[in-house]
Amino acid sequence: MTIKKIPMRTCVACHTTRPKRELVRIVRKVDGQLMIDRRGKVSGRGAYLCPTRDCVAEALKSHRIERALEVALSPELLHELEQLGGGAE
Repeated sequence: MTIKKIPMRTCVACHTTRPKRELVRIVRKVDGQLMIDRRGKVSGRGAYLCPTRDCVAEALKSHRIERALEVALSPELLHELEQLGGGAE
């Protein structure tokens, strides 16, 4: 029996390495559109973020998501991210 390797990713805010499924992926699709990729399957450049209020606030304050994706966040995505970090801790 082989042990399945768990893909690990690093949060852009706190730099903690966690299993991919525990993090939220923000993706810049090929056409330049930004979205939250809840399934982790959309093709494009991704940035990972812990779904906690602290990490979301830090990533937005320091523009780490924009730096990682090389594009400015849309107001709609900013609102979605604020909602994401609002309930989790």
